[in-house]
Order: sequence, then C-alpha cells, then structure tokens
Amino acid sequence: MTQHVINAGAREIGTKGALNDLRKNGGIPAIVYNRHGKATPLALNAKEFQKAVEGVSESTIIKLNVGTDSYDCLVKDRQLDWLHGKILHVDFFEVESGVIMRAKVPVHLTGSSIGVRNGGILENPVHEIEVECFPKDMPEKFEVDISALEANHSIHVRDIVHAEGVKILSATDQVVVLVKFAKAEEVEAVAEVAAPAAAAAAPVAGAAPAAPAAPAKPAKPAK
Repeated sequence: MTQHVINAGAREIGTKGALNDLRKNGGIPAIVYNRHGKATPLALNAKEFQKAVEGVSESTIIKLNVGTDSYDCLVKDRQLDWLHGKILHVDFFEVESGVIMRAKVPVHLTGSSIGVRNGGILENPVHEIEVECFPKDMPEKFEVDISALEANHSIHVRDIVHAEGVKILSATDQVVVLVKFAKAEEVEAVAEVAAPAAAAAAPVAGAAPAAPAAPAKPAKPAK
C-alpha cells in the first residue's frame, strides 16, 4: 500500500483577510480535528497537497507532518471554488490506532463483463460501501471483478470480499453492479406502443365503410 504523506505548517486562526492572503500566496488553510473535539489550524502548500492526495479517497489514511509532530488522518472535507478550480479549505480527521473508525470505501470495477460483450448494458448504482474497523484494517478500495458477470445477473454488497477485521455497514442487499439486456426491453416497449396505435387505426370487421364527407358549400358573394 502506498503511504501518502502531506507536509503542513502550523498557523494561527486568522481573519478572513489573512486566509485570503494565504490562498493568494499558494497556500490552503486547513484544520485537523480529533474525536475529542480538539482542532488544530494548519497551512498547506496548494501544489504539494494536490499532488499528494491524487487518488486518495475518504478511507485512505495519510500521514500529516506538522513540524516535529505527525498525525494519521483522513481527508474528510475539501471546500472548493468551482469557478476557478481551487481548493479553499481542507478538513482532516485524526485517527487513533486502537480506536474503531467508520469510513466509506470506494468500489472499483475490474475486467470486462461477458454480459456487456453480448450486448447488455452495465449499471453501477453503488460507488461506495460504508465500513467499520480499526485503522490498520481500513481498505483503500474494494476491487470487484466483473469478468464473469452475465446479462440479467448482479453483484450485491453481500458478495464483496473483505478482510476479517472489516465490518460492512451498508445494506447487504444493495446491488453494486448489474448487467441489463436493454435491447430486448426496448423492442418490447416499441411493440407495446405500436400495438394500441395499430389497433385504433384498423377498421372493425363487419363495420360499414365510413360515409364520404359532404362537399363544402360555396361561400356567398359579398354585397
């Protein structure tokens, strides 16, 4: 497993102007919380942070170095400026080695489904699974091999392989991934729509033919 390391500097809780100055100079204000409610303000380097957390999920434990101190943390929240593509603030949560924690672990699909190769459509309604475990057992992701997944078959949360020390909290009957034969369904849907229309247009057996429409009367000349 790759060890993700982020270096940070200590900072004082500043004014809005001070936080904006930090951002203008290439920094990101941040805070690390722990389960006891303690909050420690930090300053990050924006470029170093973005590089260090590439591919990091909510369940990835990172090492946060602040001077001579270090914390094992999760990146819990990032406040973004969508317009300019910048990170405005980051929240970290410190984890303790002997304390059970909860997190959402991303699901990564691998392989090429048989059902898709035969014309089916792949659906992946669940992208994360919530788990509970000690930090040392926390998985970064669940890899689900869909190579043998055929049309009209599915994989549920209960089918996810996980370590003994990991407890799944998400509902076990949730469908993680499935393959539908949508082509057959579309043909049936078109047939169902066309049948009533055809029946309405067809003449009823034994019915008299419709009388021809009466010719329109000529308009009276204006006086």
